[in-house]
Amino acid sequence: MNQAILFNDDHTFDHELQAWKFTGQLSGDRISIYIRTSDQNISQDLKFTWEDKVEEWLEYNEPDADNCIWL
Repeated sequence: MNQAILFNDDHTFDHELQAWKFTGQLSGDRISIYIRTSDQNISQDLKFTWEDKVEEWLEYNEPDADNCIWL
């Protein structure tokens, strides 16, 4: 389905959810992306890897009703 997504560089770690959260624009909608991990340190390379995984996931899936993606 090759959807265009623009990622924001607003990565924050949610201690309660044990997940990183960042946002993006998808078809004019703001979506929230959650990456489950207990690792509280991330590199720029890892951010790009996550973005690639989100794009790949979006090839076959859609965000949930709350415009969230959980990976």
